[in-house]
Amino acid sequence: MIWSHIEQQIRQQADPGFRLQHKEHLPGGCIDETWKISGNSSEWFVKTSTAGGALTYFQREAEGLRALAEAGLNTPEVIGYDEHEGTAWLLLTYVDMGGGQGCQAALGQQLAQAHRHTATRFGWHADNRIGATPQHNGWMDDWLDFWRERRLLPQLQWLQRRAPELRLLARAEPLLHNLETFFPGYQPQPSLLHGDLWSGNAACGRDGQPVVFDPACYYGDRETDLAMTELFGGFSSDFYQAYQQVWPLDAGYRQRKPLYNFYHILNHANLFGGGYGMQAAKLLENLLRQL
Repeated sequence: MIWSHIEQQIRQQADPGFRLQHKEHLPGGCIDETWKISGNSSEWFVKTSTAGGALTYFQREAEGLRALAEAGLNTPEVIGYDEHEGTAWLLLTYVDMGGGQGCQAALGQQLAQAHRHTATRFGWHADNRIGATPQHNGWMDDWLDFWRERRLLPQLQWLQRRAPELRLLARAEPLLHNLETFFPGYQPQPSLLHGDLWSGNAACGRDGQPVVFDPACYYGDRETDLAMTELFGGFSSDFYQAYQQVWPLDAGYRQRKPLYNFYHILNHANLFGGGYGMQAAKLLENLLRQL
């Protein structure tokens, strides 16, 4: 059983007097099991997984959370991660996310400020995952090369194996070879990104402060984070207005937004199948018409 080990980790890293008294399995964890645990003096959030490589992915997630926190975003605090008898876990502070929508402006401001944290190249020091999909992050100097080689091409290759009838890999070749069409006069900076910023990975705490979690961090064009916030909705006009006040977006963002969200639709097609494959095909046709 892992719970005695988690209890010991809490005592060593955060709360010497902690005694585990209750654990609650939380809904919504489609990749990992998620839990709220509590004791005589504190509450904690735990992710667990028996999947191969889970401990490495939890380590990458912890590194991403810490990087975002250092850049000024509110995140759950990482207490630790470990593995016992084939079950890995990630231990975080528990955040009560029942604060409604009142922190959207603060979230927009914090995100823009976090994007000001930059690197000299595009990528990350290690690969991580987006959802359950491996995400390749090897450093590259050129953003278009990175988006082609590290983002779109792997997803297209995986989808070719999953749904060969769509022929998206072959159909996407003109797009892959002409990405510069979407970047007239625009050269992105390598900004620190959340990487998987949809409304399910951001919330307002009961203390009124925004919090983000489940990152897939790397350094890339900040527009990719903004594009994903628009993909599934859930972010208010206050969020976008506050972001723009801190760091206005380039005029060409609207043209690039579908290109950036193509990556996430491909990922959903690989993860979930269903209608996402056809959605990816339609989006590809729209992108090809812009060439």
